[in-house]
Amino acid sequence: MYDKELVQDILYQILDATQKVITRFIPIKTVEDFANSPEGMEKLDSICMQLITIGESLKNIDKITNKTLLMKYPEIDWKGAKGLRDIITHQYFDIDAEEIFWVCKNHIPSLSETIKKIINEG
Repeated sequence: MYDKELVQDILYQILDATQKVITRFIPIKTVEDFANSPEGMEKLDSICMQLITIGESLKNIDKITNKTLLMKYPEIDWKGAKGLRDIITHQYFDIDAEEIFWVCKNHIPSLSETIKKIINEG
């Protein structure tokens, strides 16, 4: 058995981070919106920080739950979400803005919804 209260706390932190990404991504309509201005680069940096937080928190949940919780929700590519954290962290100067754009547009909203589902079922 694992500390469900601790896991719930982490899930709420992940949910908060996904909401920050969603909010910060609103003005970004194209990849160029990230790359063509100092403001866009600041958005990219701040979003990447939240993606790092999300990935690290997912790794912590796996450690605490012995990888039993997240696997119950196969609609999310958990390995990819955790791996993105590693890519951003270890290759920060070579971040692919197109990939971050794609993740924000196509994966973060569903991740947020799944985290809500896990919280509600917990």
